[in-house]
Amino acid sequence: MEFEGCSCFRQRLVLSTLSGKRVKIKNIRSKDDNPGMRDFEASFIRLLDKVTNGTRIEINQTGTMLFYQPGLLYGGSVEHECNSQRSVGYYLEGLLMLAPFMKSPLKAVLKGITNDPTDPSVDLLKVTALPLMKRFGIDGDGLEIKVVKRGMAPSGGGEVHFSCPVRKSLKPVQLTEPGKIKRIRGTAVSVRVSPQIANRIVDSARSILNKFIPDIYIYTDHMKGLNSGKSPGFGLVLVAETLNGTFLSAEVMSTPQGQGDQILPEDLGKKCAKLLLEEIYRGGCVDSTNQSLALLYMTLGQQDVSKFLLGPLSPYTIEFLRHIRDFFQIMFKMEPQKPGDDERIGGEKVLMTCVGAGYSNISKTLK
Repeated sequence: MEFEGCSCFRQRLVLSTLSGKRVKIKNIRSKDDNPGMRDFEASFIRLLDKVTNGTRIEINQTGTMLFYQPGLLYGGSVEHECNSQRSVGYYLEGLLMLAPFMKSPLKAVLKGITNDPTDPSVDLLKVTALPLMKRFGIDGDGLEIKVVKRGMAPSGGGEVHFSCPVRKSLKPVQLTEPGKIKRIRGTAVSVRVSPQIANRIVDSARSILNKFIPDIYIYTDHMKGLNSGKSPGFGLVLVAETLNGTFLSAEVMSTPQGQGDQILPEDLGKKCAKLLLEEIYRGGCVDSTNQSLALLYMTLGQQDVSKFLLGPLSPYTIEFLRHIRDFFQIMFKMEPQKPGDDERIGGEKVLMTCVGAGYSNISKTLK
């Protein structure tokens, strides 16, 4: 299969690895002043190489063309030094998509930046992606994401442990009713700054959210010493849980040291609270960061109907749907749900329906 350009790089490689189809990507930033693949993309390929067995990768001299022939997903214990241009969340999102289909349960140690303003942070994935995986039958003691050391951009120094059990196949899900919000939880993170900053963030976020719901608890997580990485920074992750057990989240991180104007902790807390309200307005059974993960698990489920109610699709998700069509020949039925007379429904929703591809884990040994 041939693609052009550098966008959706992870999607193509992850779907290629799952479907076993070879991929050739041409013209990767060929017109750029600095052509070819970036270091963080090469680092992602190395990570895929570590968790698979027999993968063949060819990259031309300038790095503008990539040929990728996927091997078998192997798993086991992996340690990876993530590139400091992107955070660990960038690599973890790829691993979450592959983890259930390994031969042996995955135990990954990822080192690098745990929180940065561009990618979803590890804390965010921990509170939203893991409950989503449990819905699809990937649960048990083995499933966890643990932040051992924090590392802020630009220097990093964090460490994250991710472990996931293997599954023969995923079960189909029907999630069409998100339900009302019952509680809001959060974590205010601060490293190498005054511990008081976390409290200031909490106060300002609560000042907005307390008008809507009383059950709010925001933990402060201030790591000291060796666990605090190499750069100063702070941030906030908020999660709203609904009555039906779906999670919507939002996060804001401080500007990395030396990269522009710093944001005040009070403004950061307010901004994050407003982003959470925006995410709740968009609604759906999964927030915009995890839309593609949910759609992938639906595609790979047993040959049965899965239904999922999503908020407005993000541009990334739309590209992902096109790639699913190319790799797995699976089309989704999309029904727009107009908000009726009831004003409290929020934004426009889309009901996604598909029949799973019946994908089963070929390398999992049968007991």
